[in-house]
Amino acid sequence: MTGIRDRVAVVGMGCTKFGERWDKEALDLAVDACYEAYEDAGIEPKDIQAVWLGHAYEGLTGTRLARALKLDYVPVTHVENLCCSGTDAFRNACFGVAAGVYDMVMAVGMEKLKDNGQAGQRSGIDPDVTSRTKIVDPAPPNFAFLATRYFHHYGLSYEEGKKILAKIAVKNHYNATLNPKAMLRKEITVEEVVKAPMVAYPLGLYDCCGISDGGAAAIITTPEIAKKLRKDYVSVKALSMVCGAMQGTILSDYDFVHSEETVRASQMAYQELGIKDPRKEIHMAEVHDCFTITELLLYEGLGFSPRGKGPEDVLKGTFELNGELPINTDGGLNTFGHPIGASGLRMIYEVYKQLQGKAGPRQLKKIDTGLVHNLGGAPPGSQTVTITILGIP
Repeated sequence: MTGIRDRVAVVGMGCTKFGERWDKEALDLAVDACYEAYEDAGIEPKDIQAVWLGHAYEGLTGTRLARALKLDYVPVTHVENLCCSGTDAFRNACFGVAAGVYDMVMAVGMEKLKDNGQAGQRSGIDPDVTSRTKIVDPAPPNFAFLATRYFHHYGLSYEEGKKILAKIAVKNHYNATLNPKAMLRKEITVEEVVKAPMVAYPLGLYDCCGISDGGAAAIITTPEIAKKLRKDYVSVKALSMVCGAMQGTILSDYDFVHSEETVRASQMAYQELGIKDPRKEIHMAEVHDCFTITELLLYEGLGFSPRGKGPEDVLKGTFELNGELPINTDGGLNTFGHPIGASGLRMIYEVYKQLQGKAGPRQLKKIDTGLVHNLGGAPPGSQTVTITILGIP
């Protein structure tokens, strides 16, 4: 396989403010994001030859977006892959250009959960997976199980574990104060997180991402066209995706303190780029922090921390904005909420802006390569994971 490295480029992106967007419906958010992307790329809507639309609960086809954007008989493909819907739409859009079929395409993610009647509580987990697992729905107890298991496996007391998770939430909330597009823009303290109302033991209110609305879009083209449009285009370096086959509920020795899908997907991406030490060779990461325990597990699954050593890195500030490897510089799901189809492209938007040096007060000093991780599904061994690595051409 030749891979995707430097075969496609991102030349424009848009992202709405995430939050309780009572003034907009899902298509409004998508349109806002798309027109920001058009303006950013310096192109017109007529230049788009194909669109991939990622969402979970906003309809069955791409026709609604075609109407909203007034596309002139352009193909719109609906991509649904749980929480990976946005990044899977991006992945497929990249393949369309890399295959030589299209010159200019767009990936769009949108979701409106605040008033869709579901309130974000629909699990979306394959019934076959749910029927084979003893872990109950919805998401909070699934991930709470992982937290208690991690504490037990590595000998952390409740107090020690809660402090580690609290520091992750504090980090992300601080980063969000520097980002006008985030939903929750207020600093919090470790004490506030620890004393917050319990949602699913041991996860409290600040350990869980919220329900929100949002939209994001990316315009993808060839490097040759990108060079004519702008100097600071961003190159796609690696794309990978894996789907678990329920190994977590089949294998009796599965430890439930890591995401094997994350390990495998990241290894695939690292191999394509020749990355040997991701902690040093990746300069920032946006990871799927649907819960603080998820972010902790991902430090280790992505190879940023050795197994069981993630808490030590949290205490050292390794992943803070001024740390060795900043993670969730925009505030993450913890402060944006999780409009399912939009989250992945929102994360790509942050890496895109950081690579261009346009991230404002949260701009990193050294940034040549950034990683985006999305995770869909709950029990490890039954997840879908996407990895997107972007970089300077």
